[in-house]
Amino acid sequence: MNILRRSIIVGLTMLSIGSAAMAAPAQETPQQRTYAETRFDPVKRAERIEKRQQKLHEALKLTRNQEAAWDTYIAAIAPRRDIARADRASFKELNATQRAEKRLEFSKARVVHQETRLAALKTFYAALTPEQQKVFDEHSLHGKRKGRQHRHG
Repeated sequence: MNILRRSIIVGLTMLSIGSAAMAAPAQETPQQRTYAETRFDPVKRAERIEKRQQKLHEALKLTRNQEAAWDTYIAAIAPRRDIARADRASFKELNATQRAEKRLEFSKARVVHQETRLAALKTFYAALTPEQQKVFDEHSLHGKRKGRQHRHG
């Protein structure tokens, strides 16, 4: 009987501890909370991009001759979403074919922007030493860690 009582007491204790743990709200880490609160805020997004670019700049240890190529590269890769978002506001007033044409315009503009970014990347990458290229390659894997891709947004 003594073993049965102990087993019941231990079981009830474990059950009460488990219930208390489940009742406690899950705590978000400050990093999760910050990203969740700011991921759609264009100002906060720009700050995150600038911080990432600054980290890369420091890691590359650029020479004076490479700084001009860096500035050109950074200017070329700046996000250009504001124009497309302003035009999307008028989508409600368009019919189906006009909306499809507008989407095609956006796609073409995006391809042109990507081509500009690629040209700037190639120019900047060519100005780097092989060691700097390795560092740049590692940093350009942003969001990919331990074989998995983490999506942002």
